[in-house]
Formats: sequence, C-alpha cells, structure tokens
Amino acid sequence: MTELLPANITSSVFLRRDALAAGMSHATIAAAVREGDWVRLRHGAYVAGDVFRRANVEERHALLARAVVLQSQTDVVLSHLSAVPEYGGPLWGVPTNEVHLTRLDQRAGRKEAGVRQHQGRLEPGDVIMQNGVAVTSATRTLIDVTTCAHVEAALVIANDLLHRRLTTLVQVQHRYSSMQNHPFTLRTDLVCRLADRRIESVGETRTFFACWRQGLPAPEPQWVVHDEQDHEFARLDFAWPEYKAWLEFDGREKYTKFRREGESVIDAVLREKQRESKVAELTGWRCIRITWDDLADPVRLAARIAAVLRRVA
Repeated sequence: MTELLPANITSSVFLRRDALAAGMSHATIAAAVREGDWVRLRHGAYVAGDVFRRANVEERHALLARAVVLQSQTDVVLSHLSAVPEYGGPLWGVPTNEVHLTRLDQRAGRKEAGVRQHQGRLEPGDVIMQNGVAVTSATRTLIDVTTCAHVEAALVIANDLLHRRLTTLVQVQHRYSSMQNHPFTLRTDLVCRLADRRIESVGETRTFFACWRQGLPAPEPQWVVHDEQDHEFARLDFAWPEYKAWLEFDGREKYTKFRREGESVIDAVLREKQRESKVAELTGWRCIRITWDDLADPVRLAARIAAVLRRVA
C-alpha cells in the first residue's frame, strides 16, 4: 500500500484532508490504516506506519503534538512538556498522551481531549522555530515545565537542558523574575536550586534527587580522578570526598549505546570493572553501584548509601 501513496503524504504528519486532496478515497485511507501503512495519531491525523514504529516515546509525542498544531483553529506554539522533544530532551515520569500548547492571542484555551491550551503571556524571545515548528525557548520551556510536572520529572528536564547548554540558570532566573503572578512559585524555585548542569542523564538526576529527598549528604557530580602522572583518569558520576566513597549509576546505555567499536557487552562490563578497581587503587575510596531497580525504592536505596557512608567515614 505504501508504494501507492504520494511521497509528501508518507514522509511526515498529515491530515485526512491532505490525503483526500491528493486523490485518495476514504476507503483507501481506511485500508492504509488497517494494513499498518499509516498510523492514526488522532482523529483525522496520520503518520506513516514505519515512522511511528521506529519512534521512541519522545518522538511519538512530538508526532502527536505536530498533529494537534496542524489541526489547531488558532495560532499556537508548542510549550511546556510538548516543547521538550523538539529539543531532543527526555519525558520521564510525565504523561505523554496530552499535548501542551500556548495560545498567541492570550485568550483562555478551550478544553479538548488530549490537548491542554495555556494562556501564558509570551514575551519577545520566548518563541523560536525548532525543527520547522514554533516552540517556546529552552529558557521559557524549563520554567513552564515546573508548573505542570512534579519536582523530580521537572528536574530531569531542567538538568538536560542545562547540561546541553540550551539555556543557563542565569537566563532562567532572569526570565522568571519578570513573570508576575506566576503559579507554582515554590516548585520553580526548588527546581532551580536543585538543578546542576554537570548532571548528565535521567538516571543521574534521579539519583541526585533521591539523595536530596532522603536527606543524604549532597554528592559532587562528575568528580575527576587523576592518575599517578596527574592526568585525568576517570570522571565519577557522584562522589563524597569527605566520606571516601563514590557512586556510579549503571544504566543499560553504559553497556550498549556507549560500547566502543568492536566491543561486546561482556567486554564493556569487564572494562568497567577494571576502571572501578583502578579508581579504588588511586583514591582508596569505596564504590557504590546502583541501577534503575534501585531507584524504584529510594528509601531503601538511601539506607544502603547511608550505611556505606557510615562505614567508610
């Protein structure tokens, strides 16, 4: 079926009216969906099936968001959580079946299933074009995210935007200071106080948040260890120098996505163990390794970390 469809239809998000204008019938459209050549994103909006199946969670939300923009009856920009995928950021711990838009006319948004329209005032510089679609700037997006996501999820997004230098805390605080009567002030302030551009991943941010939430001493992110010749040997995810301990987050990507060329998973694991042994030899510190499963129970994780810190202190 796909080979019979016009190229401009199968390459991106498109509407039913586009397909009809290209000469297709309602029956042909139904057959394309039934056979999996197209995927219906929402009523009257589609994308090629292979594009949708290759997409991850963030990319699928971006496709849905673009469909909503195409069907919008007023001028809008992607904002809040829906702006994040356009910057290549993560959507951890937040609903992805609802699209966030900010209206440009500053009128109250109408209610619609799966769409949340915001009325916030957008200043010059708050809107940019990203990947061919209008979105709020990274600075404004970070602030807006704190109003609609819980602290941990908002911190994940904030650290990602800061780490990739898409904005800075100075820019965020300057823009936020000019926003009058902004809701969720305490949440925004808290995220800004916890945010740290040195933290590189979702897993690391959640680890840092768990330490803060459970009252553990704050660890230092990206601690540098030097070898005998004073050359940089390793960067540790987190370290407590005063307790002579460090922590490494073992996410799956460490042994899959970031493997060296020609290296197997077993090779990567062995290399990581050798690195740990060398760091221990250079520092005399104790290593704490955690995984995604550990983050599922932050109370238990904190007790484990605290026990190690007490033993090695």
